[in-house]
Amino acid sequence: MDLVPLMPRQQVPPLAVRLAGGGRFDLAAEQPRIVTLIAFYRGLHCQQCSDYIADLDGKLGELEKRGISAVAISCDTSERAERTPADWGLKRLRIGYGLSFAEARHWGLFLTQGRPRKEGWSEPDVYAEPALYLVRPDGTLFFTAVQNMPFARPRIEDVCAGFDFMFDRGYFIDKDCPARGELLDLPA
Repeated sequence: MDLVPLMPRQQVPPLAVRLAGGGRFDLAAEQPRIVTLIAFYRGLHCQQCSDYIADLDGKLGELEKRGISAVAISCDTSERAERTPADWGLKRLRIGYGLSFAEARHWGLFLTQGRPRKEGWSEPDVYAEPALYLVRPDGTLFFTAVQNMPFARPRIEDVCAGFDFMFDRGYFIDKDCPARGELLDLPA
């Protein structure tokens, strides 16, 4: 099996995709003050993704105040991705597309065999399930939530509240609140 989980405090794989509306997202070129939030989503066919990504779009200002840049990425084709901002009522969130299945696996994402739908957008033949990653400017993983179903995703307001908790106490990510779950070997 080629699915390997990403580990906190370790380098994440490279990530560069095209953006709906033009341009590219390249994680290596991101310069957030604190972290880059990467929301992998299932695609245009997913109503729960629509709600989640619209909520993320609506909270971009709150994230940016906390030093967090954000992007949403799927394996969708350009046609589906170009429809996403208008169909979902998105205002500012960057929508990345064309993530390959091999790249999805390198990011630890689960893949699903699509099913036809009677109305609305049919599921693609294969697509990646959702995940949320927070990646530090040095390319190391700070937070991960990988899912095999479209529901029960981390709430964006909880992400903001977590950073507020650290900021209110004067904590720094590296020194006072490093990424947890970093142990690679079992303790003796």
